[in-house]
Amino acid sequence: MLVKTYCAAMMGLEATTITIEVNMTRGMMFHLSGLADTAVKESYDRIRAAMTNIGYKPPTADLTINLSPADIRKEGSSYDLPLAVGILAAHGKVNEDLLSDYMMIGELGLDGKLKPVSGILSVAIRAKKDKFKGLIVPTENAREAAIVDNLIVFGMDNLGDVISFLNGNDSYKPTFIDTRKEFYEHQYNFDLDFADVRGQENVKRALEVAAAGSHNIILIGPPGSGKSMMAKRLPGILPPLSLDESLETTQIHSVAGILPTGMSLITQRPFRSPHHTVSQVALTGGTNKAQPGEVSLAHNGVLFLDELPEFSRPALEVLRQPLEDRKITISRAKYSVEYPCSFMFVASMNPCPCGYYGDPTHHCVCSPGQIQRYLSRISGPMMDRFDLHIEVASVSFQQLSQMKPGEPSANIRARVIKARQIQEKRYSAYKGIYCNAQMTERMLHEYAEPDASSLNMLRTAMKRLSLSARAYSRILKVARTIADLDGSKQIQIQHIAEAIGYRNLDRGDWAERGG
Repeated sequence: MLVKTYCAAMMGLEATTITIEVNMTRGMMFHLSGLADTAVKESYDRIRAAMTNIGYKPPTADLTINLSPADIRKEGSSYDLPLAVGILAAHGKVNEDLLSDYMMIGELGLDGKLKPVSGILSVAIRAKKDKFKGLIVPTENAREAAIVDNLIVFGMDNLGDVISFLNGNDSYKPTFIDTRKEFYEHQYNFDLDFADVRGQENVKRALEVAAAGSHNIILIGPPGSGKSMMAKRLPGILPPLSLDESLETTQIHSVAGILPTGMSLITQRPFRSPHHTVSQVALTGGTNKAQPGEVSLAHNGVLFLDELPEFSRPALEVLRQPLEDRKITISRAKYSVEYPCSFMFVASMNPCPCGYYGDPTHHCVCSPGQIQRYLSRISGPMMDRFDLHIEVASVSFQQLSQMKPGEPSANIRARVIKARQIQEKRYSAYKGIYCNAQMTERMLHEYAEPDASSLNMLRTAMKRLSLSARAYSRILKVARTIADLDGSKQIQIQHIAEAIGYRNLDRGDWAERGG
């Protein structure tokens, strides 16, 4: 007897429908074909134990199972449920009438319980595209799958429930999620707020400018000056995710298997802060399953690297292409996978090995040569990716002791959103361009051309401060953002002056100043 069930195989963010063909004849052998990995091959042992423990006797027969298309590699334990249902249907224990209407996915425990698996959102999207009536998943995955419209999703606790449902028991209710309500309900709930930051007004202004134009920013200052504290509050002033961005971000986290159990949508911009011991593969993605890395998990959010010079040189250099292309391709011998990685790059570092260069409250013991070697751990091309270089000074006791809170994140965010709306309107005719940081050189001449007085100031600054040539376009992009925050159509001299002040590390004398 031949029976077919349906599930899906993951390839990056895309899912491919897999047809499981189960043929049962007289005999005692078990054959599994279709490029299955070890976890799939071991599923038969889990299935037999699960059947026994829910009261079904495993069939004594010759079983031949094919996973089609046979040239796509099948990995993981998510095939347990459709394999078990297919075997039981071939054995006559499950009605075949509904098998073609539903895609199934889930791992089986030995007691028959269904365990959650990763990538459910991509599977649900594929089930809808292939016009399946519905999707049967473990209960823990039901809310995630249910955000896909026009797809009936049943969350089941165990194999027995699935059998009962397929045999006509109509007491099971589908999971329903009001996607828009879920999305808008949690967009503004932030635990961290800039109101908690005392002093550092110049740094908060720089972070506002960076958020308004999606500019990359690096913070340089002594230990305890608040670099990490302020960076962690950055998502609270970024514009809220759109529904499409939320779905895309949720899909990436789902494929990576890090979506919290029971969550349906990621409604806030992600903030990823890997430790400095992180490997190249962990940053960019890879392993045997081509999983997304930190750059993709930070998509539509912030990637924060604390103590930047402590990261390995190869790990930092591998970031250069994703920062420019906003996507990354992971290639393997038989396939390649592409993940999006459009994020704000934020970093912090001490100004020298001892950490106190330029700090008025501590004496720096580092020589100019040691400072220069410390800074040179970050290559010129990598430093070129930062639009703003900000010095963070230690906060005085007077500022810390003030009871008056700082400006709340909500107020800053309102200004950022207003500036982003100006940019979205300006670049509406350009595909893939949404903010000032994404402007091309040609667009700079059209939208960020300084007037004569501003150009003279920029020329003078580049000579006196020994600014590098690569700083020119960065300054213009940042100046364009500052003008947008001011509601000005033209870049004015004060906007150029402020943007020049955000290029501290480009000054040729930076490491030779007295500290």
